[in-house]
Amino acid sequence: MKLVQIMFHFEYADAIERIVDSHGIAEYARYPMIEVRDLDGKHFGTQVHPGSGTVMQAVVGDDRVDALLADLATFREQKPAHRHLQALVMPIERRLHEEL
Repeated sequence: MKLVQIMFHFEYADAIERIVDSHGIAEYARYPMIEVRDLDGKHFGTQVHPGSGTVMQAVVGDDRVDALLADLATFREQKPAHRHLQALVMPIERRLHEEL
C-alpha cells in the first residue's frame, strides 16, 4: 500500500476526484481551499494573491499506483493551466484501520 498525495489548483477538484474514483479508490481525504505557493507565486485566496490549492490523500494499492499516476499525468499535460498538479507516492509502513 502507498499513500498518494495529489496537489492541484482548487478549481480542478471535481476533475481530479473523477480520476481518483475511476481507479476504484473509495476513501480519501481532501483539503480544499488551502494557501499554496507554486510556479506562479502565492495563491492565498485574497485579492492580492488570488486562487487556492487543494490536497487529496488516498491509500492506494501497489497495483493501482502506476495507472493512477498515468491518468494524472495525462490530465496535467492536457493544458498549461494543469501544469501545477503534483503527485507524491509514499510508502506506508503500518496502518490502523477498519476492514470493510
